[in-house]
Amino acid sequence: MTVRTCIPWPDKRLRTAAEPVTEVTDEVRQTWDDLIDTMYAMPGVGMGANQIGVMLRVIVVDATEEGKSAVRMANPEILHASAQPREHEEASPNLVGVSAKIERPRAVTVRYMDENGETVEKDFVGLWATSVQHQIDHINGKMYFDHLSKTKRSMLIKKAQKRR
Repeated sequence: MTVRTCIPWPDKRLRTAAEPVTEVTDEVRQTWDDLIDTMYAMPGVGMGANQIGVMLRVIVVDATEEGKSAVRMANPEILHASAQPREHEEASPNLVGVSAKIERPRAVTVRYMDENGETVEKDFVGLWATSVQHQIDHINGKMYFDHLSKTKRSMLIKKAQKRR
């Protein structure tokens, strides 16, 4: 297990949809382990594989306070999203030093392949739901600031560039 370097914005891999996982292999397991180590080192509540330059549809999420309950997901897809919104301050280690309040559905039902290669459907609520949606955006080539207006997005990116 290794703490990996997060690739910096505007690396094109952050704007590229990751490739589906056909089976859980040693490479996928290693990627999950590296993502978990990297997530806990930040500290954060989730990571997508393309954030560390691995172009697989693999994410991890752990919204517990203890940071010992990571959920490993391959090919996650949102099946249902609640109508009730939740606003949360979001950020990314790929664009350091900035964050923004993003509104997302408060709860989601997600289908994914787990570490055993089994298809699972699970409900996530609150911070768990926010993080899952944020990570799915990552592996779809989308950043959290894409949910902002063009003006706010531009200001956020300029602010991040000044901090570099």
